[in-house]
Amino acid sequence: MDFTISNEQTLLRDGLTKFLATRYDLASSREAAKTGTGWQPDIWHAFADELGIIGAALPEEAGGIGGGPVEVMVIAEALGHALVIEPYVETAVVAAGLLLRAGGSTAMSVLERLAAGETIVALAAAEAESGDDWHQIATTARPDGDEWVLDGGKIVAVAAPLATHLLVTAISPAGPSLFLVDVAHAGPGLELHSYRTIDDRRAADLTLSGLRLPSTALLGEDGKAWPSLEQARDEGATAVCAEAVGCMRRVLADTIEYSKQRHQFGQPIGGFQVLQHRMVDMYMEVEQSVAAVYLAVLNLEADTTTRARAVSAAKATIGRAARFVGENAVQLHGGMGMTEELAIGHYFKRLTAVQYEFGSTDYHVARYAELTSG
Repeated sequence: MDFTISNEQTLLRDGLTKFLATRYDLASSREAAKTGTGWQPDIWHAFADELGIIGAALPEEAGGIGGGPVEVMVIAEALGHALVIEPYVETAVVAAGLLLRAGGSTAMSVLERLAAGETIVALAAAEAESGDDWHQIATTARPDGDEWVLDGGKIVAVAAPLATHLLVTAISPAGPSLFLVDVAHAGPGLELHSYRTIDDRRAADLTLSGLRLPSTALLGEDGKAWPSLEQARDEGATAVCAEAVGCMRRVLADTIEYSKQRHQFGQPIGGFQVLQHRMVDMYMEVEQSVAAVYLAVLNLEADTTTRARAVSAAKATIGRAARFVGENAVQLHGGMGMTEELAIGHYFKRLTAVQYEFGSTDYHVARYAELTSG
């Protein structure tokens, strides 16, 4: 199986890497996360206008450049390496995929503006009682004349505080459905409780109290949203796995460099064999993660069972590796590893959060076991 990326994909990776190295400053992004709006809109617009990465995986008729899962992998890994907090996975991967599969004039209109960097779209699917299982939807949607009325709540909707539009899952009389909410025109029926996550992202818990939406807010076929949601979750999981690979590559490189500079007992600590062995173990975890991500990426367009099995294998592998690499990097840096001033602490927080996004490590281990038990 050939894992070599094409010349076009190499140019995409190199261009994005150069942009991030010269224009994406870690200190500035943390400042925006902690005291500002939670992101840098100028960076997001540059992603769309100068680099075209927001619509890289979208067809040309939706304002994209006709890429696919490999382009998403290349982009997500580069963003992870630079610890970008702007909502690429949430908007350009998960939400964009849902809008594209839903089709229709409303979805395509929002999708075109999304690809142009003019809108931020976030999915609100998790609920307090659902845990990792998106199937458990307590939020309801009932038709009322030419409108839909939504009641319920959502938790940890990442990027929701930044979003111009929300995609909300709800149970209608016909079954699981997906609704588009224009935040600016939602009215008093929508309440957001926003907060900053441990990895400096922005998220929100949503309360829907008699939220009235026009009939056009229903995306796709009423009661038939689950297959698209399931695919979106697998696509999101694969993208954050690729992002984690980028994070781990940076963490490993920084740890190796630090081991050359830090002296103990008259020599660099990197000269001690036990620490060399530890860093080799970290390297092996990273390489296994790379292979697992490739497997998931190459199976995203396969049948549902094959796709789910490959994605869960990747997410479980990444979950273990992210914890091992992150914890050992902090340990080898000593007390400095968890300070705000050192990049390693910020990467460790992101690697911790990745373990729980789009299904926890335990969830994907169990799903993989179930899918392979027969």
